[in-house]
Amino acid sequence: MRLLFKLLAGSIGFVVVAMALLVIGARFADGPLAIVAGGPFESGEVVTGPEPDWAFVRDTGEVEFQLLEPPRSRTTWIVEHGGKAYIPSGYMTTWWGRLWKQWPHEAEKDGRILLRVGDRIYERTLVRIHDGPEVAPVLAELSRKYAGGAEIPLEAVSSGSLWIFELAPRS
Repeated sequence: MRLLFKLLAGSIGFVVVAMALLVIGARFADGPLAIVAGGPFESGEVVTGPEPDWAFVRDTGEVEFQLLEPPRSRTTWIVEHGGKAYIPSGYMTTWWGRLWKQWPHEAEKDGRILLRVGDRIYERTLVRIHDGPEVAPVLAELSRKYAGGAEIPLEAVSSGSLWIFELAPRS
């Protein structure tokens, strides 16, 4: 029985150390590692010029973005409506969402980001959308793209469970 306990404790310890090393190592990477937050972007061409029509991300599954403060990057979903791009953040009222999702709170303090789509980087500002005429169509697109068509109710946004950020031009 002691041998079994030692093997179990050793296995758990190994997994904890391996996860800690992954999280720490990811902070030095050029961008995120799947769902693990990564370091600041080191590669990519910064796009300048007129405001793009964001329709090109309509069928893009995931993109990467980096907050400027703190300088960490993440992988996220992206939706487009009316030529504008939006990033959703769900599970904001759950215990694990509050534990795991610090970036939305950081973005409310300083919304300046770099958005990386492929090898192109766009300087943007995340602006949280609480209500307004764009919420329903953005939720419809989010439903189409990621929820298999299952309707996401407006209450998800009004209750604070789902946060939506517009990727506004930098001012």
